[in-house]
Amino acid sequence: MNLDILLDDFEAGNITRDEMKSVLRKQTFVDIGCAKIDHNREARTGGPEVVYCAGKTPDQVATIFQSMHAHNGRVLGTRAAPEHAEAVAQVLDVTYDPKSLLLTIGSPAVPALGKIVVVSAGTSDQPVAEEAAGTAEFLGSHVERHYDCGVAGIHRLFSVMDELNSASAIIAVAGMEGALPSVVGGIAVPPVIALPTSVGYGANFQGLAALLTMMNSCAPGIGVVNIDNGFGAGYLAHKINKMAVLNSK
Repeated sequence: MNLDILLDDFEAGNITRDEMKSVLRKQTFVDIGCAKIDHNREARTGGPEVVYCAGKTPDQVATIFQSMHAHNGRVLGTRAAPEHAEAVAQVLDVTYDPKSLLLTIGSPAVPALGKIVVVSAGTSDQPVAEEAAGTAEFLGSHVERHYDCGVAGIHRLFSVMDELNSASAIIAVAGMEGALPSVVGGIAVPPVIALPTSVGYGANFQGLAALLTMMNSCAPGIGVVNIDNGFGAGYLAHKINKMAVLNSK
């Protein structure tokens, strides 16, 4: 229940104090057996709870999606396998993207807020880049994508400089040695979220080399998320973008 409506009902005498306390307790979280759903997270933090599907059975994901959908009508799931999508599709109208592994119910917010740019070093980084872009879009941000702009052909990056500098936040996605965020951080105005991927040959160590490069960048204004954590990058970029839009009004 919307908190303003609840308070209005209480002030009008439509519900008792005990009834109000009961509703508020339920809004804290709902125990559905396989999970405790934090329905109040968006009101508390500005962003909704999101379902991490990996490690959960298809039935568990379907049950969680049903509970969250019943509460607010929109649900985002990450790292979903086809079997998760099939289970949810049996009970709800769901959209599944096999590249980003995002499982969604409900359309992105319209109109979309501000601008986030997702720039990737290589085409092989696209699945992680799409997880970041899709997450930010679902949460309500306008996202522009510029892929295959790595430092091996740095002129490709320079060709999108105007787009980079018009963003509230940039997500720079790279595997291999992970140099892209350092370059972007050295030439662009907005804050940069560095997103290392596990793309690369042996000494890349499944993204560890890129992660260490990004963490040791000498370019200021860069924050780093975990290896392949497109969701974390997209969520953070959306919060930065949302605050930038609100503060500009």
